[in-house]
Amino acid sequence: MSMEEAEYHSKDFEWDELRQEIETDPSMRFHMLPQLDNNSTYTNSSSDCSSPSEESEAWNIFHARHATGKFFKERRYLLKEFPELMSSDEQLNVLEVGCGNGSTALPILSGNKSISVYACDCSSEALERAKEVIEDSSAGSLTNRFHPFIWDFSMNNRFPSCLPSPVDFVTLIFTLSAVPLHRMPTAIASCFSVLKPGGLLLFRDYGLYDMTMLRFGPDKKLGFREYLRSDGTHSYYFCLETARDLFTRAGFDEVELEYCCIKSVNRRNCKTMKRVWIHGKFQKPK
Repeated sequence: MSMEEAEYHSKDFEWDELRQEIETDPSMRFHMLPQLDNNSTYTNSSSDCSSPSEESEAWNIFHARHATGKFFKERRYLLKEFPELMSSDEQLNVLEVGCGNGSTALPILSGNKSISVYACDCSSEALERAKEVIEDSSAGSLTNRFHPFIWDFSMNNRFPSCLPSPVDFVTLIFTLSAVPLHRMPTAIASCFSVLKPGGLLLFRDYGLYDMTMLRFGPDKKLGFREYLRSDGTHSYYFCLETARDLFTRAGFDEVELEYCCIKSVNRRNCKTMKRVWIHGKFQKPK
């Protein structure tokens, strides 16, 4: 196992200890404000002026800017975190929501020859990057099982006809956090609608008090735990309770839900960074 894989499968610190550290630091208080008053310079996410088309364009610019190989990191750890993707020789269909540059689709396709991946994204630029990655990494051998299409799953739950329904798995990997909070219920309902009874939604995203959250200043706060990056894209940070509520309200049963707490070392400046992710598995009732 490589160092990168080992890091993803360990728990280097307790989340409650990090929570206590952050919540007792006066300089971090603005991150915990539950509501914003009328004198605040923050913009509430429910009245955020950005439209879905503007959000898609922000992601188009993002993926065009990061089109080099250095930006791509194949998420091989997912097959260990979600062994269900490897546990069957039957023909399976996976919907990869928010496929980005293909970093999730590639290890799934490479790891199980019986899986077809239907990959959607709101960014046409992302889909082009994903197709290039799949073709270049496999000399084209995986392309017949990779089916990309453009779709914003946070707007409605009517998927295009190119998607076989129902599917066996939905993967939601670092995608839901990029959706404005008020549209998350619609996004999760979309995932629920396309899964077969007994099918699994595999979830991984940014957790509350992750290092990247603490780097935001007050002027970047859109709402409670919701921020706007300098490139115009959104970022939300989940606690277990919020994730549980969102998915169970949509009709899912909780199978697994926990914080992944990892210490990462920046070798250039020898600085230790505390990363927090949410790991979850949710099942559509049979």
